[in-house]
Amino acid sequence: MNESSHVFGSNKPALIEKTIGQVLQETAARIPEMEAIVSVEQGIRLTYAQFSARVERMAAGLLAMGLEKGDRVGIWAPNCVEWALTQFATARAGLIQVNINPAYRLSELEYALNKVGVRVLIAVERFKTSEYADMVETLAPEIADCEGRLSSKRLPTLEAVIQIGGKTRKGWVGFDDIWGEADAKKFKKLLVAPALSIDDPINIQFTSGTTGNPKGATLSHRNILNNGYFVGRAMGMTEGDRICVPVPLYHCFGMVMANLACIVHGATMIYPSAGFDAGAVLATIEAEKCTALYGVPTMFIAELAHPDFDRFDLTSLRAGIMAGSPCPIEVMRSTVSQMHMGEVTIAYGMTETSPVSFQSDISDPLERRVTTVGRIQPHLEAKVIEPDSGRLLARGEVGELCVRGYSVMLGYWDEEERTAEAIDEQGWMHSGDLGVIDEEGYCNIVGRAKDMIIRGGENVYPREIEEYLFGHPAIEDVTIVGIPDPKYGEEVCAWVKLRPHVKLEEEDLRAYCRGQIAHYKIPRYVRFVSEFPATVTGKVQKFVIREAMLKELGLGEEQTA
Repeated sequence: MNESSHVFGSNKPALIEKTIGQVLQETAARIPEMEAIVSVEQGIRLTYAQFSARVERMAAGLLAMGLEKGDRVGIWAPNCVEWALTQFATARAGLIQVNINPAYRLSELEYALNKVGVRVLIAVERFKTSEYADMVETLAPEIADCEGRLSSKRLPTLEAVIQIGGKTRKGWVGFDDIWGEADAKKFKKLLVAPALSIDDPINIQFTSGTTGNPKGATLSHRNILNNGYFVGRAMGMTEGDRICVPVPLYHCFGMVMANLACIVHGATMIYPSAGFDAGAVLATIEAEKCTALYGVPTMFIAELAHPDFDRFDLTSLRAGIMAGSPCPIEVMRSTVSQMHMGEVTIAYGMTETSPVSFQSDISDPLERRVTTVGRIQPHLEAKVIEPDSGRLLARGEVGELCVRGYSVMLGYWDEEERTAEAIDEQGWMHSGDLGVIDEEGYCNIVGRAKDMIIRGGENVYPREIEEYLFGHPAIEDVTIVGIPDPKYGEEVCAWVKLRPHVKLEEEDLRAYCRGQIAHYKIPRYVRFVSEFPATVTGKVQKFVIREAMLKELGLGEEQTA
């Protein structure tokens, strides 16, 4: 087999060979009076000139606190202006920002901070039912008696904690007080000092594996700045666009595909609320005349199902991105027809690839944009291999998707062995996702290798069944998992969320499947639920569903060869 005929890639336009700080300064100089960021819930608006100036003062303040190039600064907060300022200030100063999942609790926070050696943690005092500052002080009770540098037994590398919002607690530094650490001459001198390279590590994002503790994917200026550029380019982002960003900033979707894309292209970042709220999103689109909307499928489903959906004027929308988890075709079609997003695209990737590797383009036919994840991004290569043997597969064959190029992470922080398991000697990042690439280079993701159901020797891809069931008029959302079965090895289980005020029986669902999909794909188990267990980013936690079903059915795992 000729390998080159089954490896996909392109090299136009050129990569951006600059740091994040350089690009922000250039954009601010070009369009100083244009709004850079709007936080609706906070009531904050900053022009590019104002935003860039605050970033520069904060960057200098962090260095004046004693931080040096390469030191780690954690950010633990929901969406807010302070999060964005931290992102760009750390990049400007040559520091490494560590994204802490807002859903983390004590043991997870302790692990993350100690794993990468965070020296300064920036955290919101509280959000909803989460008392972030209290949790930090539980791990480091020494904070209350701290005068100057913190010394904590359980968090030995942590030297200072910075509080976002509220009355500054004892031992903490107020967020706005960071800027008072340096006068004008001093901060300019400090910011000139670090010799920054585009290949310097700039960001650590924790990504969960199937086993073991989370891994810290380490990303560079070059990784994420270029990814933001190409993501925005594919969706037609231009200067003056106004992007509604309800996706979490701690995730690549928010900080790279939204924030960095906006900075590169000169668009406005608009945060409707600290956490996702469908009504706030719809109201923000109308009030701020947003031209594009981001979201994971569950967000779009919630917005479309909002009881007051028809009351909002969404005609300013033109484009957007649906990503983060498999995008149901019917939801994509509804987004185009009901939300005026004729130029919506789908993006696919993973944290380890900064994140996007495949994306549909606004120039692609609508059918391609709603039924595939598009084609490989510029300066990246992709191939599909047989998962066990590594054998290269031909176009049209299903196998593990691998990606190579500028976007592949530097590695997992302090995890050489796990890095080597993910990135092979030729530089290919092994995704663990099952995909197929057609003759024109369009890719479809059919599931996770570990999610694949094997029933009676037949390979069953959950995504295929989910797509079919989405076509039922009574079904709002559905997810498919495999359940152990002594006869067939595994059986198909469907969790179904119905549209408001409609009814559907188990047998009705199975009847809808008969004669339309293979008998072994028809769900044996059907459960109607009001919601799915999901991560903060909206990804359905299938393992939680599986565990719940095992408990309900009294089933156990059987060892297999």
